Amino acid sequence: MAFTNAYEDDNYASAYARLEFPATYYLAFRDLPEIIARNVAGGRALDIGCGTGRSTRFVRALGFDVVGVDIAQEMVREARSIDPTGDYRCVADGDLSQFGDGSFDLILAAFTFDNIPTEAAKARLLAELARVLKSGGRMVNLVSSPDIYVNEWASFSTKDFPENKRARCGDFVKIIVTALDDKRPVVDVLCSDERYRELYRQAGLEVVSVDRPLGRPNEPYRWVSETTLSPWVIYALAKAG
Repeated sequence: MAFTNAYEDDNYASAYARLEFPATYYLAFRDLPEIIARNVAGGRALDIGCGTGRSTRFVRALGFDVVGVDIAQEMVREARSIDPTGDYRCVADGDLSQFGDGSFDLILAAFTFDNIPTEAAKARLLAELARVLKSGGRMVNLVSSPDIYVNEWASFSTKDFPENKRARCGDFVKIIVTALDDKRPVVDVLCSDERYRELYRQAGLEVVSVDRPLGRPNEPYRWVSETTLSPWVIYALAKAG
């Protein structure tokens, strides 16, 4: 299976721009304010892989001065259209050279590492993010759990891709975002908790906390797997030492 970045497609970017926080996505963001509040002091933030700006606007609503960056021009164009006063920048893959060392109190990567196709590229970007993170700052890395690719969810489907069950760390996996008008599958890259922890260590980052949000019976969604399996893993990271 060849890797293609769905987010570099004009039509997919347009559909993604209309997505807010439905159901399974709600779980990804529900606990972030508390996680960020207990980990971060200071007000300067970087949203790496900002897409159409949904996560950037989320961070700004928490009181941060935030810059959103993405490699996909199509996504950045949508972000600027939705939020003309926001600071959105298109960057070359892994290139954060415009930012000085220790520039940010908070770095948020929401689903970004799901779409980085090689471990070498993941490692390079993590090293750059460690560089621009302030001493005492935190990076919050929100990634897809391996469980998301082999179960059904309120906002996602994988039943058409039984090959996902045979996937190993580093393999490509497919998933459909049922909450989108565009039902073309997204190709992600499977990465295990063990491998993420090793990549963090190599980049000079250490894990401060790990959260795996579950759906609650009193929430206004028709959960499928979310009450027993978490689709997401949220790592809070600090500079090692």
